[in-house]
Amino acid sequence: MGSSFDKYQKRKLISSYFSVVLSIALVLFLLGVLGLLIINAKKVADHFKEQVTVTIYLKDTAKDVEIKQLEKSLAMSDFVKSTHYVSKENAADVLKDENGEDFMQFLGFNPLQNSIDLNLKADFVTTNKLEEISKDTLSKNFVAEVSYDNDLVNLMNNNVKKISFWVLVLSAIFTLIAVLLINSSIRLSVYSKRFTIKTMQMVGATKRFIRKPFIFKSIRLGIIGAIIAVIGLAIVVYYGNKTFPELEILKNQVLIASLFGGVFLLGILITWFSTFLATSRFLNLKTDQLY
Repeated sequence: MGSSFDKYQKRKLISSYFSVVLSIALVLFLLGVLGLLIINAKKVADHFKEQVTVTIYLKDTAKDVEIKQLEKSLAMSDFVKSTHYVSKENAADVLKDENGEDFMQFLGFNPLQNSIDLNLKADFVTTNKLEEISKDTLSKNFVAEVSYDNDLVNLMNNNVKKISFWVLVLSAIFTLIAVLLINSSIRLSVYSKRFTIKTMQMVGATKRFIRKPFIFKSIRLGIIGAIIAVIGLAIVVYYGNKTFPELEILKNQVLIASLFGGVFLLGILITWFSTFLATSRFLNLKTDQLY
């Protein structure tokens, strides 16, 4: 009879530990994913900004030497990520493929212009910077026009600011939820031992002596949960880098390692703090308040 009861208690204890580890792992994993989003939010925003194309239309009188010099000087400038020269013939072929008909048969000539497509670095995709670049380029007498979608640039920059703000707000909320959930799981685990705590206290054990095994046990559970969370994050990083190679998620390995270390450390700190508070609460309760 006693043996079956001991087995029942052991199964109950293992189940309790399992639920604590699982809750710690899930919460830390979600926090880690949020951390990854914060780290890569700028990369994502920069990636979309760098897709904005600035087109420089050239006059028909522009000489090949002038065009090559302009393209070379733009490619070497600090604000340009890439350049691509598009001849009027290539532009006509693209337009023909898009529309499915040859417009030059109706017109009898090619009305398009030679052009250079620019993709700027993300920091320079702002209205003021684009105006400066446009003004400087138009100062050359063989440049006919500089075209870009200013409304799209403004919309993109405004949305990036809004998204960055809400990501920070969500990070704060999720961190608070994580602490509360882990604290709740630890408290339930300690609650099941409240009578043991009070018995030890009644026979003269000090608060520090009573707390010690509970804190060490919780820290071990926190470490296990943190390891599971880090493994899950490593899988997310691996497949994220494989699916979106343009974001170069693994490029900043120090930052990724810091995030993993932060998640691991957070698992230890939260479990230690929660256990300390939970044991203190039951140590300060009177015997009749335990029921």
